[in-house]
Amino acid sequence: QVHLVESGGGFVQPGGSLRLSCEAAGRTFTTGAMGWFRQAPGKEREFVAAVRLRDNNIFYANSVKGRFTMSRDRAKNTVYLALNALKPEDTARYYCAGISGGTPILSTIWSHQNYEHWGQGTQVTVSS
Repeated sequence: QVHLVESGGGFVQPGGSLRLSCEAAGRTFTTGAMGWFRQAPGKEREFVAAVRLRDNNIFYANSVKGRFTMSRDRAKNTVYLALNALKPEDTARYYCAGISGGTPILSTIWSHQNYEHWGQGTQVTVSS
């Protein structure tokens, strides 16, 4: 049984920063992908960033590129998402997700429907 546990959300003013963490318990992910998605009220769940585990390539949505940074600590089986220069439109619940196995292509990584494992999410609110 895989459990993904997110932490690090909170309330921050525009321009501020947060760091989200996602620990995978119950399984060590060495292949597949780990991703971050977000969902605001009344909106679809959208891709934010992901790391393809076999080659450590990291992909970002255009809306966060240059502001958010994803990283990975293999020893801790944990991925992180550093959120910088936050905007009110970044307000959402952020979810960690995992694809088990293989070397997924980008179109697979972008779609939340391809992720088998999900955390409960952590809320990020950006407001003045």
